[in-house]
Amino acid sequence: MFKILVSDPISEEGLKQLMEAPDVQVDIRPGLPPEELRQIIDEYDALLVRSQTKVTAGLLEGARRLKAIGRAGVGVDNIDVEAATRRGIIVVNAPDGNTISTAEHTFAMLMSLARNIPQAHISIKSGKWDRKSFVGVELRGKTLGILGLGRIGTEVAKRAGAFGMTVLAYDPFLTAERADKLGIESVSVEEVCRRSDFITVHTPLTKETRHLIGAAQFALMKPGVRILNCARGGIIDERALFAAIENGTVAGAALDVFEEEPPKENPLLASDRVIATPHLGASTVEAQINVAIDVGEEILNILRDRPFKNAVNLPSLPADVMRAVQPYLTLGEKLGQLVSQLVAGRLSSIEIAYGGSVAEREVAPVSRTILKGILAYHHGDEVNFVNAPFIAETLGIAVTETKTGKHRVFNDWISVNLTTDQGTHSAAGTLFNGLGPRIVQIDGYSVDIPPQGTLLITRHIDQPGIIGQVGSLLGAAGVNIAAMQVGRREIGGQAVMVLAVDKPVDAETLGGICRVPGILEVRDVLL
Repeated sequence: MFKILVSDPISEEGLKQLMEAPDVQVDIRPGLPPEELRQIIDEYDALLVRSQTKVTAGLLEGARRLKAIGRAGVGVDNIDVEAATRRGIIVVNAPDGNTISTAEHTFAMLMSLARNIPQAHISIKSGKWDRKSFVGVELRGKTLGILGLGRIGTEVAKRAGAFGMTVLAYDPFLTAERADKLGIESVSVEEVCRRSDFITVHTPLTKETRHLIGAAQFALMKPGVRILNCARGGIIDERALFAAIENGTVAGAALDVFEEEPPKENPLLASDRVIATPHLGASTVEAQINVAIDVGEEILNILRDRPFKNAVNLPSLPADVMRAVQPYLTLGEKLGQLVSQLVAGRLSSIEIAYGGSVAEREVAPVSRTILKGILAYHHGDEVNFVNAPFIAETLGIAVTETKTGKHRVFNDWISVNLTTDQGTHSAAGTLFNGLGPRIVQIDGYSVDIPPQGTLLITRHIDQPGIIGQVGSLLGAAGVNIAAMQVGRREIGGQAVMVLAVDKPVDAETLGGICRVPGILEVRDVLL
């Protein structure tokens, strides 16, 4: 018998397949104190949680029998995935269970915003019969701009088409072919802002998407635009949104998420042109059942040694294969994350090359980690180690993998090259004995730096004074430099500088660095 512990409130209807399985014993014990949970965790083969239970490294130290952890939802912030991976415990989530729920909530908010339904509801409940104050607009013939065309954004686009709306979309992985198939137009963020009557965001929250819509973007919009956010608080700059509402650029906003939750003293909530809900995108009976069903099915597959699809960490591998590739997994994912933050434009191809002794091993798991590192940067939790190749194929991205013989310098060598409609960027890495993963090449320039923390990467003209000026600007901003590498091919030509810094660099300081004579490009990379 497999024993499964459910330590958070989860839909019992969704757990039905587990509870009826003849080879499974399910113990439902929500709200256990951490100490009690630690005392009993060694009795179980699988742990099923939502967001309340904190699955820490300390808890997992006593989980010698545990094979799987299931999160009945998307995010896994409450699970120490790295600690689980080290112990060979598979972590799975349910990225598809709330797709329709969130898409429908977005459209409910869109229609409520267009027709002033919440405001009219409050008015009539207060005893008024005021028809003139709540004249709305039709959706037919209007343009909807979607920022982020993952699963949820795609479902919103389908519904908008059914209402006779023109749909524009921006997504760094949206190809012209996929856009044509969906009946939408692929454009830039700026074009979405200029042309849309309604704008909705459906991206994960990263350093690239934080305040994706801010003062500069609102300045591009036509008067009367309406804004929606049912994705993540922080994608829209709330101060800039309030200013745009006050100056008449934005006719209304519909928000399900906020930068601070619950919001405190937020001026947006005092505006009669803002409608809001308390993070209800996934809050439907069906969604709660679906995520429980999905993660329960995954847990059963893992325990019964069957294929599964939603692994957040590396799927189960034979012990000898895992031992051979384990050192390369972190390097591969970091390379993917790094090069994805170097590129601009729409991604069309990914080239992965292996050289030296790593080329003699089973590299498929490493390639998956590289793809996850690249795709998850823009598509967040919907990308995992299992589905990354499928998502790349769905997005129309060509992926090639090559192996070469012994490298002229390194015993092991992994390189990743990305091609977009604006050019190509590459990064390569190796493993150094005693030092672990190292980045040894960026865009063909030799460097040597560990792939961790915040890296400031510049492309510049090799001339005296640049390094000193950049260092002075960082010092003035209170940013400490932990390490520095400069790669060049010839004196006076182009060069690459990589600075490992102790904290992210603010936009003002980055702007100052960009204005240093000889600086051609600056990237702030978080690994």
